[in-house]
Amino acid sequence: MPEYYPVMLDVRGRRAIVLGGDDLAAEKAAALVASGARVEVIHPDVGEALLGMVERGEVTLRMKRYESGDLEGAFVVVAVAREQELIEAIWRETQERGQPVNIVDVPRYCSFILPSVLRRGHLTVTVSTEGASPGLAKRVRRQLEETFVPAYGAYVDLAALARAYLRRQGVDYETRDLFVEDFMHSAVLELLNAGETARALTVTAELLQAYGVVVEGEVLRREFAKEQSNVASEV
Repeated sequence: MPEYYPVMLDVRGRRAIVLGGDDLAAEKAAALVASGARVEVIHPDVGEALLGMVERGEVTLRMKRYESGDLEGAFVVVAVAREQELIEAIWRETQERGQPVNIVDVPRYCSFILPSVLRRGHLTVTVSTEGASPGLAKRVRRQLEETFVPAYGAYVDLAALARAYLRRQGVDYETRDLFVEDFMHSAVLELLNAGETARALTVTAELLQAYGVVVEGEVLRREFAKEQSNVASEV
């Protein structure tokens, strides 16, 4: 029976505290920054990776050892800690405050664990062994990279754009689901992966027409280009 309930946590604009100063702490901080969190790092000695993030304004830094009370106001806490006394102190404070906490590689003192993540634009694929073997989870994720090629980001955006046209035309959910199946069996992904975006848009327009939705090719091209620009600005 699974021991964890998988969720996607919205940290945009939320205060996240990372306790630690090494490269692993920098990796955790970078993941939170990429998801829109306001990240504060607490540690008396930070490495080059974190210093670079501070210089770029990506995170703020309190160069000090953790003390009880430091976690006030945090929405989520991630800690890289190895001293048992420190681990227990962080755990106690987060439990008193009701804060989600992950103490890296110490599942006993985690209210959530972090899966290995593969991102392709708006597509997120996660792999977890529930803490049993994080290294194996990473290797499975790397294998999935061969299936979910970089073009998948654009592929998802184009599918979402087509779905929006279908909804505006009043196409019901079951029919939209059939469209998605046809879309996935088409050559759209292969064309996007080969850099043949114009042909991918043509195929999409033809599929929409088969479902009673007529879209001018130039209009579809402009809207898709706008969506891609918006995604690029978010990265």
